[in-house]
Amino acid sequence: MDNELFDRLAESMTQMDEIVKGERQPSREMVVNAIMVKTIRRNTGLTQQRFAKLIDVNVGTLRNWEQGRREPTGPAKALLRAIERDPKHVLKALS
Repeated sequence: MDNELFDRLAESMTQMDEIVKGERQPSREMVVNAIMVKTIRRNTGLTQQRFAKLIDVNVGTLRNWEQGRREPTGPAKALLRAIERDPKHVLKALS
């Protein structure tokens, strides 16, 4: 993996952790809802099973997100945002 890409991804996760802890204000907020989770996954071209494995969640959890029974929180929400914004690089970093 490209070291610069990894460093940017690591810094992004550090910043997200600071936001979650209340140590930093988000530059902007984005709500990740059921429709968005499904759209994000579909835009990757991956099945629910492959996408869930890639982001390290149970496929049942992903289905619950996609069907609006649950919402992703914390690191999962940050990872979904990252995938939405730069799927090529984030998916490469995860694989």
